[in-house]
Amino acid sequence: MAFQSSTNPAQLTRPGQNNGTGDARALYLKLFSGEMFKGFQNNAIARDLVVRRTLKNGKSLQFIYTGRTTAEYHTPGNSILGDTNGRPPVAEKTITVDDLLISSAFLYDLDEVLSHYDMRSEISRKIGYALAEKYDRLIFRAIAKGARQASPVQSVGTGGSLVSMEEPGGTQIQVGTGSGALSDAFDSAKLVAAFYDAAAAMDEKGVSMDGRVGVLNPRQYYELIQAVGSNGLVNRDAQGTALQAGNGIIEIAGIKIYKSMNIPFMGNYGIKYGVTNGPASPGNTGDFVGSDTELEDGGGVTGMNNNYGEQAAFDTSCGLIFQREAAGAVEAIAPQVQVTRGDISTLYQGDVILGRLAMGADFLNPACAVELYATNTAGSAFGTTYPANVS
Repeated sequence: MAFQSSTNPAQLTRPGQNNGTGDARALYLKLFSGEMFKGFQNNAIARDLVVRRTLKNGKSLQFIYTGRTTAEYHTPGNSILGDTNGRPPVAEKTITVDDLLISSAFLYDLDEVLSHYDMRSEISRKIGYALAEKYDRLIFRAIAKGARQASPVQSVGTGGSLVSMEEPGGTQIQVGTGSGALSDAFDSAKLVAAFYDAAAAMDEKGVSMDGRVGVLNPRQYYELIQAVGSNGLVNRDAQGTALQAGNGIIEIAGIKIYKSMNIPFMGNYGIKYGVTNGPASPGNTGDFVGSDTELEDGGGVTGMNNNYGEQAAFDTSCGLIFQREAAGAVEAIAPQVQVTRGDISTLYQGDVILGRLAMGADFLNPACAVELYATNTAGSAFGTTYPANVS
């Protein structure tokens, strides 16, 4: 047993302490916590494009819909006691938080000592990427779901007498004529036409111009970039590399355009290779590029409490156009990192770096959601009466 003397102890400098007191690792935690959050922020685009609410002391959050009412002329002498049918109609939508979403890694102390790079920062960043990818995928699936739904506001009435007051629902728009199937999804002229069609549909349904965006996959986006200055594509005074960013720099009909590999695309995420009239694979794509849109219906996935659809539900989907009220994200635990310390770290001679997030998403106002599809068959509605309808 090694002899250790406490006589004349060294005056340690603990760079991980905050002002020389407290937890010796406090500042280290903040360092790679920042890396994890940076990784999440840099890769999650959907979080800031939809309605987002924080949930406390509950498992779900209710969103209220208020429909339209009517106007009429007043008859002199008549009392005014409100609408005889109880207008405007009111409906509600509930979004439940899914179970805790985690991404973790164990970092052995000796491996960290021998490593020639900052392993904690790199691993934390990858954990952030994993959470961001899942976050975006769930929200985009919820928006596609909403584009296929009727409005929750259907009718109003009192005393058993109902008056139809149905609000506008979602929109599905075919890109091209369907004859070219998948190739239509990459045709810039047909995409631009679909964007104008979507803008007109949202105008007709009374959707606000504020917060309208479109999300395409990278190949679709770059096809549009090549058409900047023609076909009504607007270059918002951006030049060079700014156009390539895919973060809303260019727009069509007031719709800012983003690119993402997390949108449902013909049954896959982001891209689909190896099909007639589709793009050729660049090779060496690994296991993650163009992965299948896995089952996310809540009925077959442990921990999922919202219906995000089955894999086959997105076989014809090829892009999303929406206004921020199309979907909502409810967060009980915002993206954060936790790290083992103290006796646990000593026992295992290492640390577990854990990224975690508790959220749920679903459509809100279907009129604000437009799904693009590239075959002769639009995707069918699902999840209307979750959890009973999961297909």
